[in-house]
Amino acid sequence: MGRSSPIKTILRSAGPPALALCTMGFFAWYAVMGPNGVLALKDVKRDVAARTAELAVLEKRQGELQNHVNLLDPRKGADPDMVEELLRKNLNVARPGEIIVPLKKK
Repeated sequence: MGRSSPIKTILRSAGPPALALCTMGFFAWYAVMGPNGVLALKDVKRDVAARTAELAVLEKRQGELQNHVNLLDPRKGADPDMVEELLRKNLNVARPGEIIVPLKKK
């Protein structure tokens, strides 16, 4: 029977722990430096804050639009002032006897 060379013996005994250390080192590096790592947390928090502010603006606008929809809902009885405002604005409707003064657009 032949004896194993010292290099093979060292590789067999130190190889698996070295591979495990390299794997753990890679995952540790990725946890710190990766796109979702600790260093990217500041950017993520800034992005969340910006999107939260944008969401607040959009929810406010949605509330305004929902109010307009509720005022024009025929099942609840459309608000006469809102209907008149939309007619005047979109269809250029006027009441009899009103005098229209055109303005020059700048």
